[in-house]
Amino acid sequence: MEKQSTNGKTKKGTGGYSNITVKKETATRFRSYSKKFSKSHSEVLDGMIQYFKENNLDPFGEGTKIILDSIKKLERQMMKKIDRLIAIIKNMEKTSIRPTYEMVLILYEAYVKDGRKPRREPVQLQEERMDFLEPRNIVPKVEHERILQDFESYKKHCNGMLQNVEKVEPMMGKPYLRLNMDIGQFEKLKHHLR
Repeated sequence: MEKQSTNGKTKKGTGGYSNITVKKETATRFRSYSKKFSKSHSEVLDGMIQYFKENNLDPFGEGTKIILDSIKKLERQMMKKIDRLIAIIKNMEKTSIRPTYEMVLILYEAYVKDGRKPRREPVQLQEERMDFLEPRNIVPKVEHERILQDFESYKKHCNGMLQNVEKVEPMMGKPYLRLNMDIGQFEKLKHHLR
């Protein structure tokens, strides 16, 4: 810990601090916003700046407005598609599901009113088949060992890929998994799996 002197007083801190003059209302809003994250004001502000840089956002430019407008447009389009799907499902329910159900119900009621008891047919058990012992289903030992070797190498390859997976926890947003693999290895894997 380094000590920093401000106005004749000594203060413990991990790094240098600087004062920024902001309006009182803005400072109050920022304090209440940063309480949501259980982090210091510096960490929250740094995270916000990082988010704007990574996503190439300008809070005062036209780009942000265009992005918000496109998101709203996309939301409206999705809602229209969902409404169409709901209409299709309701139509299917009216034209095919309900009539079929009602027809089966009518047939069942007629059967019950008729009073006939269902005939029980004797259950016929199939004879146990022993054709698995025939030579056509036997795999040669050499081929069996080759398949086992291929499986072991595939398992080793999968474990190697799992070793290259790491968890990423960004300052904002949900954590995600990242696979550390260069493009050559990725193309080779795609070609191998075809």
